[in-house]
Amino acid sequence: MKKFALVLAPAVFALAACGSTEDASADAEADTVEMPADEALEPVAEEPVDAPVAETAPAETAAADADADAAADEAAEAAAAAAADVAAEAAQ
Repeated sequence: MKKFALVLAPAVFALAACGSTEDASADAEADTVEMPADEALEPVAEEPVDAPVAETAPAETAAADADADAAADEAAEAAAAAAADVAAEAAQ
């Protein structure tokens, strides 16, 4: 069975290499290369639209910032404790 596989494998690769119908020697044409670049450089006819501004109360923003800071502090403490546990286990 191994002899059959050793004989069959090169034949399979040879057939696979011959299966392409693309001509690699064909020159690149301007239609395929330059048209996408020309489309990107065309001027824009539409006018920009002003984005709406989200309005939040300063008290809400301050409360959200405080909550975010507290959550970040808790995460930092948990990470420090986990790092200390790993260091203690590595020292043993």
